[in-house]
Amino acid sequence: MGILYIVSTPIGNLQDIGIRAIKVLIETEIIACEDTRKTGVLLKRVREYYSKFFSNENNFKKNRLISYYEQNEEKRIFEIINLLKSSSNVALVSDSGTPAISDPGFKLIRECAKENIKIESIPGPSSVISSLVVSGLPTDKFLFAGFPPKKPGNRQKYFEKLKRAKDEFRGTLIIFEAPHRIVKTLSEIKNIFGDTDAVITRELTKVFEEIKRDKLSNLIAYYSKKNPKGELVVLL
Repeated sequence: MGILYIVSTPIGNLQDIGIRAIKVLIETEIIACEDTRKTGVLLKRVREYYSKFFSNENNFKKNRLISYYEQNEEKRIFEIINLLKSSSNVALVSDSGTPAISDPGFKLIRECAKENIKIESIPGPSSVISSLVVSGLPTDKFLFAGFPPKKPGNRQKYFEKLKRAKDEFRGTLIIFEAPHRIVKTLSEIKNIFGDTDAVITRELTKVFEEIKRDKLSNLIAYYSKKNPKGELVVLL
């Protein structure tokens, strides 16, 4: 059987990619990715920038890119499983960061485990960990809760459960949010958690990296006047 490689890719700065990740991406013929265009650009830049690490260019495989995203996940799983069973290695990547962390991948990994297919994690960048370590909040315990649900009733219950969980385990709470919903989400958090201190990170490792530390009320005022771009990480 082949090996499923779970490959972390940069969340912004290309120089954050690991040498082992480079080697796997260059030597693995089949790559399952969220967006074939973005991954294609990444592979082109990796080959150009890091070719000095590989003296034997025969190792540079011609990659076959397979789209693997939320809408076609169920369909692709068995196709990838069959490729792995036929002794082909497959690298799983997301658009950025570590696959399966609020991105597609969990279901494929679960099926591979059931089929006793070897799975290897190629560690690397993660916006969750990068945000936590620069936040100035406690790092010994943290709870990552992904994206809030979209339905109002579900959101209320979601934040109430998170408040109870945070009170109980006394660690840092981390969630993701889209830029167009950030003000609404911060307001809902403030209604349940009170006007507590929070940290918001955006565009980490990129040119316009932003780390905001303030009371929720001040963060709400700030983002009400700003039109942020890129996914935001909220830490409490």
